[in-house]
Amino acid sequence: MSTEPEAPSPVRTLSRRKAYAPLRRFLLPCLVPVLLLGACREQPEAQTTFPDPRRPVAPIVSSRYLNEDARDSVGEFETVVRLADIRPGMSVADIGAGEGYYTVRLSPMVGEDGRVLAEDIVPETIQELARRVQNERLDNVALKLGLPNDPQLPDASFDRVLLIHMYHEIARPSEFLWHLHDDLKPGGSIVVVDADRPTDRHGTPPRLLVCEFNAVGYELERFERLPDSESYFASFKPIGPKPEPETIPQCGA
Repeated sequence: MSTEPEAPSPVRTLSRRKAYAPLRRFLLPCLVPVLLLGACREQPEAQTTFPDPRRPVAPIVSSRYLNEDARDSVGEFETVVRLADIRPGMSVADIGAGEGYYTVRLSPMVGEDGRVLAEDIVPETIQELARRVQNERLDNVALKLGLPNDPQLPDASFDRVLLIHMYHEIARPSEFLWHLHDDLKPGGSIVVVDADRPTDRHGTPPRLLVCEFNAVGYELERFERLPDSESYFASFKPIGPKPEPETIPQCGA
């Protein structure tokens, strides 16, 4: 394990009704066949207690990060799931799923007893991904339309939450990570893959990433540079209760 950034303080048709039992009571009220049309969690009253980031927020320019063949050629998916220790039977959330590069590959990997929840905040992207999931008959995949600062996931439901090449697009990371805190199962972790460059150039410097996670009650458990790219892998686990929003410190760029 590397601790480079120092913390500042074939797709198969599967029958998986049983695999989805724990999530059905959360997802079915919002599902129309495969497509989850809206957010279900009741929203808190408007508040301004979460700090805004002291760094630029990158715009969402496309749901496509790179051509899928190019990503396969450098073994990105295999490397990330190995480092994240994703295994059959796990429940995995793919946040900012886009066109589904990770979603469609995670589905056969977690198998009949596992499940994948693909989330995005762009309705058109979710609609396109719904068609792909249906065409490829990925019966253990559900879709979710989230909010920019709250992915709207069911509590205590996921072994891994993946934030792949999208963290720099989160407008208020402290609020986003605060909501995710309750969505992990015991022993669960959040995995970030991003580029080591400024946020306005569609990346996140590792020290900034660690600071923003630490501020919301997470601890870095693994950090690795990814081969043949400027990207890195980082995984975090929650430690103790999440802080009150007004006590969360800001992190500089």
